[in-house]
This record gives sequence, C-alpha cells and structure tokens, in this order.
Amino acid sequence: MNLKRKKKNEILIIFVKEERLDAHNSNDLKGKMQELFEQGKKNILVDLTDIRFIDSSGLGALVSGFKNAISHQGSLKLSSLQPQVKSMFELTRLHRVFEIFGSTAEALENF
Repeated sequence: MNLKRKKKNEILIIFVKEERLDAHNSNDLKGKMQELFEQGKKNILVDLTDIRFIDSSGLGALVSGFKNAISHQGSLKLSSLQPQVKSMFELTRLHRVFEIFGSTAEALENF
C-alpha cells in the first residue's frame, strides 16, 4: 500500500495514495496505524483524498484504527472524503463515530 506520512506539530498525517481501500490493501493500513499508536503516536489524521472506493474491509481497518486510538488515549480523525466514500460512511452510520473534515487544514485546526 502506498502511504505518505507528514508530521504537523504533534499530529501525524497519513495520506492514503491509493484509489481503493478494500480487502486487498486494508490490512496494510490497519497494521500501520496499530504500529504508530504502539510507538506512542497520539494524534493521527487519515487523508482519504485519493480513495474513490471503500468496502467493508476498508471501513473495518479505519474502525480498528479508531479503537486503537482510544485504547492508547489518542485520536484518529479523517479528512477529504470523496462523495462516494462519504456516502458509505453515511450508509453505515460511521459518520457518527468518526470526526470527518472536508480538508486536512480544517482537521488540523480541530485537534
């Protein structure tokens, strides 16, 4: 999986540089987030600008990251969801679980 990382103050931004977040690559993201929280990272922002499709495996990886954040007294936020990805969050009501922002800049202001 192609992930780019950038640190802004105490926030680690993960840019998912894939068109799909699905059964083929979601475990990579899940593992990376788990590893980062275990290393002591507290605040992670996942930028989903490039994701055009997400399935239940992709959603599950993000939920797992969210649970990891809570267990490590951290936070996981999402930004820049494409309309079709955002609709999956709404359909599954996960938009009520995650803090989702229109842009990375907006998300950074809310940490």
